[in-house]
Amino acid sequence: MLLNASILKVLPLPQFISINHKHARRRSLCCFGKNGESNGLSSGPFQMDHDDMEVHQNHSQSFNSKEEKQIDIWRLFKEAQQNILYLNKQRQMAMEELDRVKNERNSLLNKIEQLEAKKQGNTRRDKLAISSELLLRIDSMVLTGIIGGREASDFRKLVMDSRGGVADDFYDAIYKKDAELLAELRHFSVKGKKKGFHVVHICTEMEPVVSVGFLASYVTGISRALQRKGNLVEVILPKYAELNLDEVQGFREVEAQFYSYFNGQLHENRIWTGRERVYGYSNDFERFTYFSRASLDYIVKSGKQPDVLHIHNWHTSIIGPLFWDVFVNQGLEGTRILLTCQGFDSQCLEQPEKLALCGLDPARLYRPDRLQDKEKAHLVNILKGGVVYSNEVIIMPSIESNDRIISGLGHGLEPTLNIHKDKLLIAPCGFDKSTWDPSLDKFLPQNYSADNVMGKSVCKASLQRHLDLPQQASKILVGCIYSDISDFDLENLKMLVWMASKRGVQFIFMGFSQSAGISTALKFFQEDMTDENMRFIDNYDEALSHLIFAGSDIMLCPSFDTLLLQVPLKALKYGAAPIAVRFADNRFSPNRHFGDHDMADH
Repeated sequence: MLLNASILKVLPLPQFISINHKHARRRSLCCFGKNGESNGLSSGPFQMDHDDMEVHQNHSQSFNSKEEKQIDIWRLFKEAQQNILYLNKQRQMAMEELDRVKNERNSLLNKIEQLEAKKQGNTRRDKLAISSELLLRIDSMVLTGIIGGREASDFRKLVMDSRGGVADDFYDAIYKKDAELLAELRHFSVKGKKKGFHVVHICTEMEPVVSVGFLASYVTGISRALQRKGNLVEVILPKYAELNLDEVQGFREVEAQFYSYFNGQLHENRIWTGRERVYGYSNDFERFTYFSRASLDYIVKSGKQPDVLHIHNWHTSIIGPLFWDVFVNQGLEGTRILLTCQGFDSQCLEQPEKLALCGLDPARLYRPDRLQDKEKAHLVNILKGGVVYSNEVIIMPSIESNDRIISGLGHGLEPTLNIHKDKLLIAPCGFDKSTWDPSLDKFLPQNYSADNVMGKSVCKASLQRHLDLPQQASKILVGCIYSDISDFDLENLKMLVWMASKRGVQFIFMGFSQSAGISTALKFFQEDMTDENMRFIDNYDEALSHLIFAGSDIMLCPSFDTLLLQVPLKALKYGAAPIAVRFADNRFSPNRHFGDHDMADH
C-alpha cells in the first residue's frame, strides 16, 4: 500500500468527544484502493446497520399490525354489542306490539260478543215489544167496543202461544188502523195447546217506571223470568206524578170510557196527575183501595181472563176480598189469587166502615176469621184480608222457616198464619242477574268481573267524584242503602259512623221510608252527622244505587236474616263486603275500627 508523504508529519494530540455510538456507526469511513474500490472491511458495519433497520421496521410493522387488529376486534365487539342491544330492543318492541295486537284482538272479540249479545237482546226485545204493543191494541179495541171480551181473550191466547211468530207476522200490522189490524188478527191462527200462564201483577212499584224499595226490583225480576219461560205477564200500576216512561215501549193513551165504583158512586177513570210520593199520605188506604177496585174493573172491561192475579203487600191486599165477593162471577172463574208479602210489619189497620168505599160489605168481613184484627178488635186488618182470601201466600225475603214465622215473626198475625199455614210458601231472596251484574251493568262507567277487577277502582273514583268526596283509592268507602230503620238503630248507627269517620272512612247513605216518623228521624240524623266524609241521598236512585254497590268496599245491611233490598247478595256480586249491623241484638260493636286498615295494603 502506498503512503502519502504528507501524513508523516507530527500529528496533533487527539481530542476525546463523547458521541452516540449508534450515530457513530452511521458515520463510519470507507477507504478506497487505487482502483477506487471500497475496502471490504468497511462494508461490515454498514451491512449490520441495514439489517437492524429492517428488523426494527419489521418489529414496528408487527406491533402496529397487532394494535390495529386489537382496535378492529374492539370495534367489531362494540358493533356486535350494539347490534345485540338493537335486536333486543326490536324484539321487545315486537313483543309489545304482539301483546297490543293480542289485546286489541281480545277487545274486538269481546266487543263482537257484546254486539252479538246486544243484537240478540234487541231482537228478543223487538219481538217482545211487538207482542206487547199487540196486546195493548187488543185492550184498546175492547175498551172502545170494536171487539168483545171473548174474542179479545182468544186473540190474547194466540199472542201468548206464539210470541216469536206473532212478532214476525205483525211487524208492520201494528202500525195500521184498528179495523185493518183486526182483519189480520182474525186471519191469524196458531195451532196448538196453550203453553204458558197469563199473569197480571197489580202493584205499586216496578223498575224502572217507579222504584222505592225492594218491591220494584222484585216485580220486574219475576216478570222477566216468567216471560223467558213463555208466560204472558202484565203489570198494572197507579199513575203517579213522576213516572219514568223512557223504557216503556208502545205507551199510548186510549180514548175510552169505563167506570169504577167508589164511595157510593161511579167514577170515570181519566188520566190525571197523581201524588208526587208513592207512600206516606194520610189517605193511603183510600188511594190504593180505589186503585185496586179500578184495576179489577179494567180487567173485566177489557175481557182479560188471567190465570193468576198477583198482588203485593197490604197496598193491594184488598183485591182478595174484592175478587171473591164482587168479581169472581164476571168471567174470572178460572182466576186465582197469589199474594206476595215482603214482611208483616206494615199491615194497615182501618175502621170497618171504610170497607164500603170500594163496594165491600163491612158486616160480612168484620169477623175474627176474616178481616177483624186480633189485637185491636175494633179495626180491620187489610193485610190479614189478603192472607185469608188468597189461594197462595209467598213470604219473602226471609231465611226463616214457616214454623218460625208463624210462632214469632207475624207481628200479631200468628194465629191467622197458623190457620192458613198450608198455603204459606217461603221464597228465597234473589235478583235479576241480567240487571245486577257488574260485567254487564249499563249504569257503571266501566264494567268488571271476578277475573278482571280493574273496573271496580274506576267505579269507586267515579262515585267519589259524583258525590264530591275526597278521591283517594286508599280510603275505605262504606255504602248503606236502607228503607225502614228504628230510632234505636239510628242512635247506634250514629255512634258507629261518627267514630269511623274520624279515621277517614267515607260513608254514603241512600235512605227512604214509607213512614213519616222515620223520615223525620232520618232528617235529624243527617243534620247531626255533617262531615266531609259523609253523603246522604234522600230518594232512591236506581242508577246511583248500582254505582254505590260497585264503588263501595263495604255495604252495611240490617242483618243477613232480613234480606230487604237484597243488599248482602248484591254486595257479594259487586265485590263489596256485606256487614250485618244487628243493633237490636247487641251483636255489633260500635268500636269496630274500619279505619285501622289501609285499603292500599289489600
